[in-house]
Amino acid sequence: MHEMILCKLGEVVLKGLNRRSFEMKLMGNIRRRTGRFGKFRVYSKQSTIYVEPAEETCDLAGAYAACKQVFGIIAVARALPCAKEKEAILDTAKTYLSSALTAARSFKVESKRADKTFPMTSIQLSQWVGGHLHEAFPHLTVDVHHPELTVYVEVREEAAYVHAPAEPAAGGLPIGMGGRAVSLLSGGIDSPVASYMIAKRGVELEMIHFASPPYTSEQAREKVLQLARELVPWCGRLNVTIIPFAEIQEEIRRNCPEDHFTLIMRRFMMRLADALAKDLNCRALVTGESLGQVASQTMDALAVSGDVTDLPVLRPVIGMDKEEIVRIARHIGTFETSILPYEDCCTVFTPRHPKTRPHVEEVREMEQALDVDGLVRRAMDGREVVKLR
Repeated sequence: MHEMILCKLGEVVLKGLNRRSFEMKLMGNIRRRTGRFGKFRVYSKQSTIYVEPAEETCDLAGAYAACKQVFGIIAVARALPCAKEKEAILDTAKTYLSSALTAARSFKVESKRADKTFPMTSIQLSQWVGGHLHEAFPHLTVDVHHPELTVYVEVREEAAYVHAPAEPAAGGLPIGMGGRAVSLLSGGIDSPVASYMIAKRGVELEMIHFASPPYTSEQAREKVLQLARELVPWCGRLNVTIIPFAEIQEEIRRNCPEDHFTLIMRRFMMRLADALAKDLNCRALVTGESLGQVASQTMDALAVSGDVTDLPVLRPVIGMDKEEIVRIARHIGTFETSILPYEDCCTVFTPRHPKTRPHVEEVREMEQALDVDGLVRRAMDGREVVKLR
């Protein structure tokens, strides 16, 4: 038998009659993520998904790392299957975990008997295997409360499986089970984190980015695409729609009060995201807004910017402070790219004293000086789609 990967399910196990649809979606996501590492047999039994190499050339280490980033999996372990016999289980533990047993100073064995026809109880199996491992590795002490190494034995339908402690995985729900949404992606720290967090709830994302050449550079554009690439291992395949935004910003500067520049700009972003969402049959918008972080993110300002869409606006970082957001950005690998010093369109024509308590009626009146429909239409006509896999 060959080494394989055991993927432990998270909150998927709490689902009722539709649980199988979640498991099927999750297995499909795992097949796509592991496909570049070889051909694997992916199947589900007893609240565990098995990822078994179908060829000798499979890169198990690569597939294992990929599985850790698949939403819907709470933990992963590399395991070696063996016959469902106590002697085979002991021999597998001694050989497969030899290095770990040699390096540890204390250990215990924890068994799970999912196959109730197995003649020993879980406790009896743990005691028997643990006793013989202690004889084989006499430097070890038994510590059932705080061991350096836990040897796990799982007796299941097809085989017994021996493995060291599982490692934490992404958690959440399988991508695709929560619907589809358009996420507004800037070059900052917050929006990639917001995208990651909403994808963790099973939402499939379409990304939208606003570029303002010549005010923003090619490096700024590439920075945003790099952020999207860094999200792909978590969020799966992504399309980034890049919208030309300079004309809109210039018109706002010419025709609107300076203290409302940012707010009206945000309203246009929401209009464009709404238009894209409806073109792509997405059911919500996602932003990286954090309450009170900047002038355009006060309660009044959020109400004004959200006034232009009838879609739900999901703001997963709304209650977080910057330290919390940065911690997640470091975890998902986007932080170092986010802090690269390339400007984005939000820094163009920034007002000296932005309005923090705007009124919807006032802003609507200001926008009457603009050809709103024409600006939105021309911007959408100039869009470019970059596909990331």
